[in-house]
Amino acid sequence: MLRYLLRRMVLMIPLLLGITLISFVVIHLAPGEPTDLQTQLNPQASAELQERLRAQYGLDQPLYVQYGRWLGRLARLDFGESFAQDNRPVLEKIVERLPITIMINVLSIAAILAVAIPIGIISATSRNSLFDRATTIFVFVGFATPSFWLALLLMDQLGVRLGLFPIVGIKSLGYDYLSWFGKIWDVIHHLILPVLVSAFGGLAGFSRYMRSNMLEVIRQDYILTARAKGLSEQAVIYRHALRNALLPVITILGLSVPGLIGGSVIFETIFAIPGMGKLFYDGVMMRDYPLIMGILVIGAVLTLVGNLIADISYALADPRIRKS
Repeated sequence: MLRYLLRRMVLMIPLLLGITLISFVVIHLAPGEPTDLQTQLNPQASAELQERLRAQYGLDQPLYVQYGRWLGRLARLDFGESFAQDNRPVLEKIVERLPITIMINVLSIAAILAVAIPIGIISATSRNSLFDRATTIFVFVGFATPSFWLALLLMDQLGVRLGLFPIVGIKSLGYDYLSWFGKIWDVIHHLILPVLVSAFGGLAGFSRYMRSNMLEVIRQDYILTARAKGLSEQAVIYRHALRNALLPVITILGLSVPGLIGGSVIFETIFAIPGMGKLFYDGVMMRDYPLIMGILVIGAVLTLVGNLIADISYALADPRIRKS
């Protein structure tokens, strides 16, 4: 297992380099430059000033030279300085926002697994029942509902009209004056809607995956043997069938990490949550190349690590994989 992990970690390096190269080229091919925001709205900005700004940011160099310089800084874990007016280090800005995004995504994954797995098991063991038909309808609704539309709908109905949940940020104005328990509840209260929006689509998909996997597993011969031995139905399902049914779900969970991180851009912008998704959106609007690349690198690393954790979980769930 240790040899396998080391090999996977080594292979992650060229994969990460390929992701950064493609991202760097695509970003610079997009229309607009950081200097446009500083010169186009200023009638006194001359062409000479714009060229000086391009030279200051290093945009006058060939693309391969810019990428080489950026890659050299990345090797020293230096993401450069933001093109924004604050000129703060990119890594410092990301470190401030990253914990919020990770917390929301971890809570979303936990909510998905806590609800989708039981739904899938019950739907498979009571096939064609009223519960199974109701969850099938729920799945179609979940797949068809855009996350941004759901976020706006919940904000309007539960936040504005009923006033049950806050719709902006993750803290109230009087947060500093609350007790320790009050601060925790305040953050939880702010995160309920974003986590619900983030988990809704995945919840529908994972419950279907779990149902189909469980249906396939309970048809196997070893399940029939376990029942013939006189084991209770609960023991057959949860001790013998569940672990094998979880294997494809674990794989899909690892592959869903990029979607969760990408979805952060949508709901963090809508709910004005100061996370990495909102920071990425602001960076794109400002053509802040170092900030965009820094966030893409962090997102790529989290994605690769998520896939690696999924493979490790695969081995933990199935002893045959550990042996091989």
